[in-house]
Amino acid sequence: MVVHADPWWNAAAQEQATDRAHRIGQTQDVNVYQIVAKDTIEERILKMQQSKSDLAHRFVDNAGTGTSAGISNLTKDDLLQLLE
Repeated sequence: MVVHADPWWNAAAQEQATDRAHRIGQTQDVNVYQIVAKDTIEERILKMQQSKSDLAHRFVDNAGTGTSAGISNLTKDDLLQLLE
C-alpha cells in the first residue's frame, strides 16, 4: 500500500515513487491512496501539478504530430505558467 499524504512539487517524482512500489510488489496488488485536505496548500499544489501536466501534454502531443504547432501554439500566459 502506498499513501501520498504530502504531494511533491514535481509530479514526476511522486509518480516515480508510485511506480517503484508497483515494481517492488510485482506479484501482489498495490493500492495507491492520495490524501489531501480541502483548502490547503497541498490542494493548490495538486491543481498546479495538473495544470502544468496538461500544458506539457499539449506541447508534447503537438510536437509528436510532425507539425510545427508545438511551442508556437503556447501563449505568453502558458509559458509564464511553466515558470511559476
